[in-house]
Amino acid sequence: MTKVKSNPESRSEEVEGPDGGWGWVLLAALFVSTSLVFGLMRSLGVFFVEFVQYFEESSQAVSWISSTGLAAQQFFSPLGAALCNAYNARLVVMTGGFLAGLGLILASQATCLAHLYLTMGVISGLGWGLVFTPMVATVMANFTRRRTLALGLAFSSIGLSSFAFNPLFQLLVEMYAWRGALLILGGLSLNIVACGALIRPKQRSEAPAKVDPDSRSSCVAQLQRVSSYLELSLLFERPYVTYTLAISLLNAGYFVPYFHLVAHSRQAGFSEYQAAFVMSAAGATDILGRVVSGWFADLRHFRLIHLLSLWTALAGVFIMLLPVSSLSGSYVALVVISLLYGFCSGALTSLAFAVVPLIVGVERMMGALGLLQLIESSAGLLGTPLSGLLKDITGNYMASFMVAGSFPILGTLTMATLPHYFSCTDPPPPQRRSLDDKDKGLNSELEQMNSLPSDTSNRSAE
Repeated sequence: MTKVKSNPESRSEEVEGPDGGWGWVLLAALFVSTSLVFGLMRSLGVFFVEFVQYFEESSQAVSWISSTGLAAQQFFSPLGAALCNAYNARLVVMTGGFLAGLGLILASQATCLAHLYLTMGVISGLGWGLVFTPMVATVMANFTRRRTLALGLAFSSIGLSSFAFNPLFQLLVEMYAWRGALLILGGLSLNIVACGALIRPKQRSEAPAKVDPDSRSSCVAQLQRVSSYLELSLLFERPYVTYTLAISLLNAGYFVPYFHLVAHSRQAGFSEYQAAFVMSAAGATDILGRVVSGWFADLRHFRLIHLLSLWTALAGVFIMLLPVSSLSGSYVALVVISLLYGFCSGALTSLAFAVVPLIVGVERMMGALGLLQLIESSAGLLGTPLSGLLKDITGNYMASFMVAGSFPILGTLTMATLPHYFSCTDPPPPQRRSLDDKDKGLNSELEQMNSLPSDTSNRSAE
C-alpha cells in the first residue's frame, strides 16, 4: 500500500512545486500577515468600550464595526483570488496591506460610527480580503510533503498574536488614547506590504480564457474571462461543492464557543475570572493543535481527508459536552472539555485548507480558496445568532451547544460522500484542462445556447 501511495505523490510533487526553499520565507511572511489580519481582528475588542463611551452609542451599534470588517474580509476573498489569477499575487497582497493600513489610519480621524464602518469595516476589510487568500495559496504552492505543517505553523500566529495584542493595544490606548492607538496600528499593518513584496512573481501563461471575436461577442468574452479568473466552474463540480458544503456546516458551529462559552460559564455559577480562563485555556490548546496536527498529517500515515473528518467530528462532540460537563458544577470538568475542544478546533484548521488542492488541483487552488471563504462565511454568520436565539427561548445554553455541535458532525457525514473517500490512498490530483480544450468546451456551450446551425455542424464534424 505504501508503494502504491508514494508514486503518485512523487509525481505530484514534481508538478506542484518545491517543498520549502523560498517557501520558508513565504511562511514567515504568512505568519506575520496572518497576525496582522486575524490576530488584529480578534483584539479589536479593546477599542469596544472606548467607542461606546466616546460616541455615546449602543453596544449593538459599535459591534457592527468588527462584524463589517469580518464580513468584508470574507466577501472580498474571491476578488483577491481573481486579481491574483489576472495579475500576480505580489501586487495584490501589497495593495491589500496598503488598504488595511490606510483604513486604520483614516479610522483614527473618525468623528462618528459611520466613519468607522467605512474605514475599519469596508476599507480595512477589503485589504484583509486581498491579503489572506493569496498568501495562503502562495505558501501552499511552495510546499508539498510539509504543506499541512507549514499551514499549522503559520496559523499558530493567530493565537499567539491574540495573546500579545490584547495587552499591547490596551497599553497603547492608555498612553495615546484610541485615536493614537489606531494610528499606530495602521502603521503596523503596513508591514503587510513588505510581506507581499517577498512573493516572487511567476511567469504567467496566456490568460485562462482566450477571446475569439469571430465566435462570440465581446460582452460574452469578458464574462467568460471573469468566470475563469473567479474559477466559477468549480461550483458545477460535485467534489468541490460537497466539500464546500461540509466546511460550511462545520463553520456554522465552529465559532459558537468563542462567543458563548464565557457567558455559559458565568451562568453555570463560575466567577468572571474562572470564565475568562476557560476561554484562554481553549485558546492555548488551539495553538498546540494547529502545530501538532500539521506535523502528524505530514507523516502521511493517514489521508488528510480522514484526519480532517476525525478532528471535525471530535470538535462537534466536545462542543456538545461543554454544557454537560458543567451540570454537576465541576469547574475541572469544564476546563478539561474546553482544552480538548480547543485542541480539536485548532487541529482541523490547517487541514481544511490543505485538502483543497487535493480536490481541485494546485492550479485552481487560488480561486477555490476564495470561493470557499465566501460561501462558508454565510454559515459562520448564521450559526452564532441561531445559538443566541436558542438561549433566549430555552433560558440556558444547553440547546445552543447541542445544535452547534451537531453541525460539525453533519459536516463530517457530508465529507464521507466525497468520491474515493473510503479509499486508503489519495486519488491522483485533478489536472486542469489545456487552454485550447477549455476554450473548445466553452465555445461549444455558448454556441449551443445561441443555437447557431453552422456552429452545430462544425462540432459534429469534429
